[in-house]
Amino acid sequence: MHEDGRLGRHEGLPKPDATAVWIDLLSPVGDEEAQIEALLGIDVPTREEMEEIEISSRLYTEDGALFMTAILPSHADGDDPEMLPVSFVLSDRTLVTVRYHDPRAFTTFPTRAAKVSMGSETGEGVLVALLEAVVDRLADILERDGREIDAISRQVFRRSNGKPTKAQDFQATLESIGRKGDLTSNIRDSLVTLERVAGFLGQQSLEMKSPRELRERIKTLSHDIRSLADHASYLSQKITFLLDATLGMINIEQNAIIKIFSVAAVVFLPPTLIASIYGINFEHMPELKWLLGYPFAIGLMILSAILPYVYFKRHGWL
Repeated sequence: MHEDGRLGRHEGLPKPDATAVWIDLLSPVGDEEAQIEALLGIDVPTREEMEEIEISSRLYTEDGALFMTAILPSHADGDDPEMLPVSFVLSDRTLVTVRYHDPRAFTTFPTRAAKVSMGSETGEGVLVALLEAVVDRLADILERDGREIDAISRQVFRRSNGKPTKAQDFQATLESIGRKGDLTSNIRDSLVTLERVAGFLGQQSLEMKSPRELRERIKTLSHDIRSLADHASYLSQKITFLLDATLGMINIEQNAIIKIFSVAAVVFLPPTLIASIYGINFEHMPELKWLLGYPFAIGLMILSAILPYVYFKRHGWL
């Protein structure tokens, strides 16, 4: 368990301080939960309660405290972040966060808040500043995601040199699109939960008559989350388009290969017919004893193969 009194973070907490503005519970055990519950008079959500998907289980008030749960990513530098719930409990002047993974915002925020005045003198101020840091992190993830999606788009629509694309190229592209789709979907889910938290917090701040500046920050936070959600929806649509385009490219390549075999079959059909005719063993064949019969048959087969090829080429079928 970690405690942040005025955002000073310390490892281990035998006796939590009631004056702390932020108490951060990282994978708490029963004794640690009991200490916080006795100190603040609240019921710390269990991991099972945090994972419930009902809005009434994620946003509620109890014993004068606000309980809010959002899905946040950790290890999001790749395409497979760990998505787990984080609960924010605001009780009087103290903020309690309960989590079982390590989103980057929780690591970088205390250091940043210690250097820059962010209005973190109260638990509510810490909560708003922490949510702002979380949203900034999600924005960074979406920006990187967007750049990588643009790179995939350039790869899908790159100018062809006329040669068939290798099957493994298409497979790698489809795998990349799938990973980006999963990442974008996870970030959208996180933004949806954060938008609900911001809306709930904004409503409660009016009832609690929070400072005007803090209410304005919550309103701005809601606008930022909504904008990021719209951008995530745009990226999802682009990923869907790229998926359809890639499948279309695969069909085009397959059709081109089938066309080559079809043209080859038509080109070699007349020579095959001529060879079959002259392969018939009849006694009375006009060219059977003709001295130039063999070269004539060979030339006729070559000519019958060239003529269809020239015809197809002239009509742009090749």
